[in-house]
Amino acid sequence: MRRIAHLDMDAFYASVELLRYPQLKGLPVVIGGGRRRVDDMLERLRKEHPEHAWSENKLDEIPLAFFPRLSGYTGRGVITTATYAARQFGVGSAMGVMKAAKLCPDAILLPVDFDQYRHYSQRFKAIITDIAPLMENRGVDEVYIDFTDVPGGQREGGRVLARLIQKAIFDDTGLTCSVGVAPNKLLAKMASEFNKPNGISIVTDADLTNMIWPLPCRKVNGIGPKAEAKLAQHDIHTIGDLAQRDRVWLMQHFGKSYGAWLHDAAHGKDDRPIETASEPVSISRETTFEHDLHAVRDREALGAIFTQLCEQVAADLQRKGYVGKTIGIKLRYDNFQSVTRDQTLDSYIHQAPAIRQAAGQCLKRVDLKRRLRLLGVRVGSLMKIEDWQAQGSRAEETPAQPYTESLFGDESEQN
Repeated sequence: MRRIAHLDMDAFYASVELLRYPQLKGLPVVIGGGRRRVDDMLERLRKEHPEHAWSENKLDEIPLAFFPRLSGYTGRGVITTATYAARQFGVGSAMGVMKAAKLCPDAILLPVDFDQYRHYSQRFKAIITDIAPLMENRGVDEVYIDFTDVPGGQREGGRVLARLIQKAIFDDTGLTCSVGVAPNKLLAKMASEFNKPNGISIVTDADLTNMIWPLPCRKVNGIGPKAEAKLAQHDIHTIGDLAQRDRVWLMQHFGKSYGAWLHDAAHGKDDRPIETASEPVSISRETTFEHDLHAVRDREALGAIFTQLCEQVAADLQRKGYVGKTIGIKLRYDNFQSVTRDQTLDSYIHQAPAIRQAAGQCLKRVDLKRRLRLLGVRVGSLMKIEDWQAQGSRAEETPAQPYTESLFGDESEQN
């Protein structure tokens, strides 16, 4: 019997932060609003409390009164995640920080630390593959695992193996996760949400009518807000309602391919295999500003951010082992209009100066007279660095201008 697990780390970013700041356990905490290094926090502590010898080894001694609260936040940052204590107030991921401040003003606000999250992501995934080698990476905090032929993978429908993996991750990292085990990926993902946090849910084919059909259609991964609204227009609200509709009728109303998929999904059918390796299409970094920036008046700040994005993309390329030759940028103006520009180079690159120069040329093809709220850099047309080197390519890249070059407007362009 095929047994597929979906493992989802519980409030992953927040849980990692609680390892760093255990004094915040049980309190409403949100992660987001911007990036800040631990060193910045320590520097502030040293200035305000010089009587203590603050260091990264004493973060658990930081008094609660020192941590910033949502009530004092100004800006338009977005929440990445929140502890379960904060979620009880209606605070959730992708919510604006200022909106969250109205719901839970006393919640503690922590900045994101992606380097730390990636570190723990690699740790828990290494633990999983030591136990069950067939794992599909679905992001920083979730994976699919094939339990079918793993010792213990069939016992109690997969519960024994799920419990073993949960314990191994907790013993090594102190983090908890929730696991759903089912005949396929579609049902396993739904099952992993049933008993959060730190829960295990088992679904078999026989459980379809009593565990899956009563759920709203939106619980199916692949049914978004627009499809949900269209289904509701036809009085289809639950997965069971969807399962009662004829396959041909669904294909007529939702398109041949999507309609057939809706019918299969409602009946718990999903033949997708576990994909142990996938090649990225592109690698990108972007940031939304705390307040709109002007290409002339804020050119130094924009230049520094742009350079940092290029350096981050270059670091990602080198860490993941890729080179690329299609370089692009993304801008979002103060009216929420987004524009992209890209160019394909004659040769592959992977170093920050060359990426910055190519991306800077793309900047010359967009309107920089309007205020900006988002800036992004992307590298596509990727090739594995070992394949690139096997072709006899050397690390010779497009000549790069020095970082002192102004990429944004000058005073003569100011309007």
